[in-house]
Amino acid sequence: LDLTDRIWTENGIREITKEDKEKIQSQNQEFSMEGLRVLAFTYREIPENHVLTTEDEKHLVFLGLIAMMDPPREESRAAVAECIKAGIRPVMITGDHKDTAYAVASQLGICTNIEDCMTGQEIDLLSDEELRNTVKRVRVFARVSPENKVQIVKALKANGNIVAMTGDGVNDSPALKNADIGIAMGKGGTDVAKNASDMILADDNFVTIIEAVRQGRTIYDNIKKAIHFLIATNIGEITTIFIGLLSGMESPLLAIQLLWINLVTDSFPAIALGLEREEEEIMNRKPRNSKESIFAGGLWQKIITEGVMLGCLTLFAFSLGTRLFGLTVGRTMAFVSLGMLELVHSFNVKSEESIFKVGVFENKYLIGSLLLGTLLQVIVVVVPYFANIFELVPLTGIQWIYTGMISVAPIVVGEVQKKLKEIGKNKKLYLSSKNSINY
Repeated sequence: LDLTDRIWTENGIREITKEDKEKIQSQNQEFSMEGLRVLAFTYREIPENHVLTTEDEKHLVFLGLIAMMDPPREESRAAVAECIKAGIRPVMITGDHKDTAYAVASQLGICTNIEDCMTGQEIDLLSDEELRNTVKRVRVFARVSPENKVQIVKALKANGNIVAMTGDGVNDSPALKNADIGIAMGKGGTDVAKNASDMILADDNFVTIIEAVRQGRTIYDNIKKAIHFLIATNIGEITTIFIGLLSGMESPLLAIQLLWINLVTDSFPAIALGLEREEEEIMNRKPRNSKESIFAGGLWQKIITEGVMLGCLTLFAFSLGTRLFGLTVGRTMAFVSLGMLELVHSFNVKSEESIFKVGVFENKYLIGSLLLGTLLQVIVVVVPYFANIFELVPLTGIQWIYTGMISVAPIVVGEVQKKLKEIGKNKKLYLSSKNSINY
């Protein structure tokens, strides 16, 4: 409008007035508040052989406005809601008009107040420190330049945030490069944006990013579970041998027997835990600290406690068998018990919640590892050829009963531990809620 001198009307071309410009601005704002993208069209006549310069961009004739609808995908609102629930703060950065950006952002649930929106011109007036404070509350940035995008990304990172930036154009590439995770559009993205990014979104769908977060959290959880299981079971084996030697006993297990347990009852469940499906509440958690160790949150203490428990139960089986039936039977009972204890304990590791709540049979690989491991343990004991190699003897009915009862103990201990933890958590939430009400 600043470059426009005249306006086209049904009665011909005339000088544009202040009232005309106010009416155009008002109509522009009305369209923008409906979430429409608005373009203004003008023209100017010039001589046929005239050489164009920037001066020719002035003294234009205003023709009119065109408003276009570019609605967000239906699934985007649900994806934004899931983002927020997962502790991810979505921020919209766009070249659109502030009112248009706010209208779309409010439809998606990104912001609910126009005060949470800011333009690139307003960003240019802020110092770095002021911008760092501003990005903590602002959810929508409109009419931004490529430089503004980089400023926003750097300000968010300076506040300790892990920043993922999406973009498709050449002007997005600096911000994509500066973000912790640059995500370029695979279908509509330019080659420059793709080269500057860390990831390429093949279907250009924001929902896919949320699914990637879900899958990433599941993979991290499963790696953590496998490590948890392997270290706990190895500590159990170390405890068995170490305490047995310190107490002056005969060695509870022979070297070949330990090798078999490491090969069979350690490896199969660890692989199966790595294939666990996602937990129901996985997207209700807040993001973990990227600098946090995988053993944070008391995992080391838990692993050591569980490992000592497995070792003590194995020693109990060995002591019981040796005292009642002799050394070879005692070793056989310890061998079977330790293998079965580890197989059973893998079900404790699969979730922080009760296995009866999350489901015992939902991971077919874990069930398969239990059945296969149990079968191999029994074969080694009952088939004479293998029993001779591993220096084992067949067990009687009562000996199998004793061994079986000891083997299921980790489930009982684990379920009691989880129940106590749940009670403590609920009590803490109740006290917190009560204090809030009193306050």
